[in-house]
Amino acid sequence: MMAAAAITLASCSKDDSAADSAHDVYAAGYERNAGGKDVAMLWKNDEVQRLSDGINHASAYSIYVSGNDVYVAGYEFNTSGKAAATLWKNGMVERLSDGINSAYANSVYVLDSDVYAAGYETNANGKDVATLWKNGAAQRLSDGINSALAMSVYVSGNDVYAAGFEFNASGKAVATLWKNGVTQRLSDGINYALAISVYVSGNDVYAAGYERNAGGKEVATLWKNGAAQRLSNETKDARAISVYVSGGNVYVSGCDESDASGKAAATLWKNGAAQRLSDGTNHANAISVYVSGGNVYVAGYEDNASGKDVATLWKNGAVERLSDGTNNAWVCSVFVK
Repeated sequence: MMAAAAITLASCSKDDSAADSAHDVYAAGYERNAGGKDVAMLWKNDEVQRLSDGINHASAYSIYVSGNDVYVAGYEFNTSGKAAATLWKNGMVERLSDGINSAYANSVYVLDSDVYAAGYETNANGKDVATLWKNGAAQRLSDGINSALAMSVYVSGNDVYAAGFEFNASGKAVATLWKNGVTQRLSDGINYALAISVYVSGNDVYAAGYERNAGGKEVATLWKNGAAQRLSNETKDARAISVYVSGGNVYVSGCDESDASGKAAATLWKNGAAQRLSDGTNHANAISVYVSGGNVYVAGYEDNASGKDVATLWKNGAVERLSDGTNNAWVCSVFVK
């Protein structure tokens, strides 16, 4: 079986078909320090910036660059042991939640002067409530009766889309899309299903995620305007985690169980055709995809021979390691400016 992959790792970004000759590559994620704490990280080209001090757990899940400003969404635990949904702007901290109940920001999107973040916050009854923050103000997307999580946000014109999932009365996760706060179910609730990433191109709305089949296998799935396309062989576990559309091509990144080892191989699907980014010898996961100037960037992680997760960036399939493999590290989002 493939290794469990974190689901709070979605990213979406605007299509950018401009020339790629002079660009900066940004990546956000986290690294575990010697004390066992997760440290929120920002990589820009070959430079590393730590966004948190390593005293309490913190993770960076999504990045968006607008003009000269770099926005990173994630969370940081407070001294009471609660996760506070957090936005870092140029390294400066803004708390989106008050820290009384745990909350997480999973995705960030910037349009003009408005900053959107999607995530969830636990209510007094212990249920997770899908939440959208606009310029720091919270909008609840779910009613809090059953747990729901917003994993990704995308803004197109005046429309705000969020993708995620909500549990039904039977305890099954239902892949869900919210448009301007109105709910659309992408799965029927019979089997467990998650939407993790959303992208809008013209009049088409894409969501990537996965759904378990009747045999209990996770099937990488792309929904286009609500219609499901299966990306993986239903006899093996696979997950679609990020979607990006550029030049009429649809790119989806995620992981697919290797035939040889049964380990998760980092995978990129282009218009439904799969390309393995790793050979399946060690666990690997492709968590975020971004296309710029004809170049395809994919971010995630791959285990090394010592069993440590190494923060990894693939550019057109070529591998670059962002961490040295001494401690576990993960890239959750990539953005090219």
